[in-house]
Amino acid sequence: MAHKKGQGSTKNGRDSNPQYRGIKLYGGEVAQPGSIIVRQVGTPFKAGFNVKEGSDNTLYAVANGTVVFRGRTVHVNPADAKAPRPFWLAN
Repeated sequence: MAHKKGQGSTKNGRDSNPQYRGIKLYGGEVAQPGSIIVRQVGTPFKAGFNVKEGSDNTLYAVANGTVVFRGRTVHVNPADAKAPRPFWLAN
C-alpha cells in the first residue's frame, strides 16, 4: 500500500480574504450618509441616533455629522444646527 496519495487533489491550497472588522470612524470624526462606522460580529456596539445597522451588524451613518460614542452606543451628531437631535447631543 502506498503511503503517499497519487497525483490527485490536495486538501490544502485554500485561503480566504480577511474581514477587516473594527471601528472605522472614531469619536469626533466626520461621517457622511452611508459611511461605515463599525464593522462587527454580533452587536458589541449598538446603533443610536442617526445610525442604522446593516444585515451583517455593520453600523453606518444616515446623516452628515460627527461620530459620538456614548458607552457602547454609537450616534451621529448632525452637522446642521437646525436638525433635530437628542437633548444630550446639544452643541
